[in-house]
Amino acid sequence: MRYVTGIWTALAAIAFAGVTQAQQPAPAPTTIVLRAARVVDGTGSGPIANGMVVVSGNRITAVGRSGSVTVPSGAQMIDLGDATLLPGFIDAHTHISGRVLGDPGNDLESVKDFNTYGAVLSVAHADRTLMAGFTTIRNVGSDHWTDLALKKAIGEGKVRGPRMQGAAHSLGITGGHCDNNAFKPGLMDGDPSTGIADGPDEVRAAVRYQIKYGADLIKTCATGGVLSEGDAVGNVQYGLEEMRAMVDEAAKHDRKVAAHAHGTEGIKIATRAGVASIEHGSFLDVEGARLMAQQGTYLVPTLMAGEAVERAAREGTLKGLRAEKALAAAAAMRNAIKIAKSNNVKIALGTDSGVIPHGTNAREFRLMVEWGGLTPMEAVVAGTSSAARLLGWDDRIGTLAANKLADIVAVPGDITRDITVAERVIFVMKDGVVYKQPGTPTTAALP
Repeated sequence: MRYVTGIWTALAAIAFAGVTQAQQPAPAPTTIVLRAARVVDGTGSGPIANGMVVVSGNRITAVGRSGSVTVPSGAQMIDLGDATLLPGFIDAHTHISGRVLGDPGNDLESVKDFNTYGAVLSVAHADRTLMAGFTTIRNVGSDHWTDLALKKAIGEGKVRGPRMQGAAHSLGITGGHCDNNAFKPGLMDGDPSTGIADGPDEVRAAVRYQIKYGADLIKTCATGGVLSEGDAVGNVQYGLEEMRAMVDEAAKHDRKVAAHAHGTEGIKIATRAGVASIEHGSFLDVEGARLMAQQGTYLVPTLMAGEAVERAAREGTLKGLRAEKALAAAAAMRNAIKIAKSNNVKIALGTDSGVIPHGTNAREFRLMVEWGGLTPMEAVVAGTSSAARLLGWDDRIGTLAANKLADIVAVPGDITRDITVAERVIFVMKDGVVYKQPGTPTTAALP
């Protein structure tokens, strides 16, 4: 019996390997020249008309106007016509594993799903995200180490997806937004290893534990949230002493802290403590915005999440307190991003994907313009070079420039005139490998 089982295990492994290999694109030629009606390099500079980007291996070697760029002999030319070439998009706030909002099993996944179920789903989610033009993501919280497992699988070429930073378990107080509430005592109790930490000493222990197993950043819940049970959306959860302990401990290990914070006072506490970014920032006021600008703290506004929970509340998917919180936060978000912009707060694109369907991330560009008053170019910068700086990866991604990694996308038409074209990506290259181009299938191999 063991022998038969071993044969079937081996055959399954071979079959899976074959499927995995089939999903991977063919090796790229040594040099590719991309040409389009315009190039937007992600710095905020105006478009380059009749632009070219030259890629050798996994690096960009030249960017400029057609005719001013030397085309190497034997290079493959990809002419995208009336399109805009841009740096690969970056989503600085994702939850790539697990079910999405509106999935009938979403509320009980922590007690009904197998621990590995979220990891299985994450493979398809990553594929959809990449094919939507997001070549890099920052995953801010995941149970069971799923984000770090997915990051490894993508890095080793086992599955397709964006390059990733992962935070592992989010840090929060007992009974707070980062905890699992509304279950009977003893069923979902946490500790520092799963991110539940009270007081500075436990907070430091929780930071160390996440980093021990590979966390690239620390995610925390500084205030209550929308989708959690039993807490008000704006209430302060971690105090200044605890937040400072967290930031200090993370900094010792060269890690940044991303703070979920809806409430006005929680935003200010987290900013004073030195976090790198405020996630959501729904009830941001002028004083908080000025403090963020002074400290260099980024706002990751997640407007799509506000839109999604507002719709869920109106349609009855969210009920009771959660519906009330959703409506309040969504309304406040529309004002918060305007306050941030008018007070020169740094803004990086983030969607809270998982609350929104994976692969629809580019709608965030549109909402930044429609809700926040950003120009299309400012929105592009938020989703490219600004997000790259927040991640600490601006030396390798975020702009189209010589020696940067060849993460490049193209959209039809002129994105500086119509931001909605970001939602219709026609070309995707990550690390010098073409994953999507006109005339090839644009849907993921996985469901």
